[in-house]
Amino acid sequence: MNAALREVKEEILTERLVLRAPRPGDGEEINRAVHASINELSQWLPFAFQKPTVEDTESNTRKAAAKFLTRENLRYLILSRESGELIGSTGFHNIDWDVPKLEIGYWIVTEHSGKGYITEAVQALTTYALNDLDMARVEIQCDRENMRSRSIPEKLGYELEGILKNDDRSVDGSKLTDTCIYAKVKEEA
Repeated sequence: MNAALREVKEEILTERLVLRAPRPGDGEEINRAVHASINELSQWLPFAFQKPTVEDTESNTRKAAAKFLTRENLRYLILSRESGELIGSTGFHNIDWDVPKLEIGYWIVTEHSGKGYITEAVQALTTYALNDLDMARVEIQCDRENMRSRSIPEKLGYELEGILKNDDRSVDGSKLTDTCIYAKVKEEA
């Protein structure tokens, strides 16, 4: 099946959150969130190594919206159900519809860290990927030293399948880093 024709939810609700596809015009709010969390995000995420401009973020958001439509990449903004405030971002990356498998990525606005929002969002996406999108494999990859990020798949029962040594460079390019590969797989019947 042509990936662009696949049915994918543009909005997923959890107890406290709304996960929704990005839209043109979201860039300014996302940019504010990135700037408010730059010290934490810049350690791990290349897009936050230098403060992006509003125009950069809006351009990135529009590209994400286009990739959502073509099903190449399914980014979701994480919003509070109660206030509508942007809490972070998550989504499905490196999608291979033929295998079928994908990777979940995530980040959170610093002031909302430690409240279980990312765990709640990733649990919802994991369930959606395995049950509704019929994925055979869901991965989470993160830097070996990023203990906060590693705690998410560990809480959700993902298996640490391996650690790829000297797999990448740190965001600032100063050293080689190791990548942890966590996965949940659909068991064969």
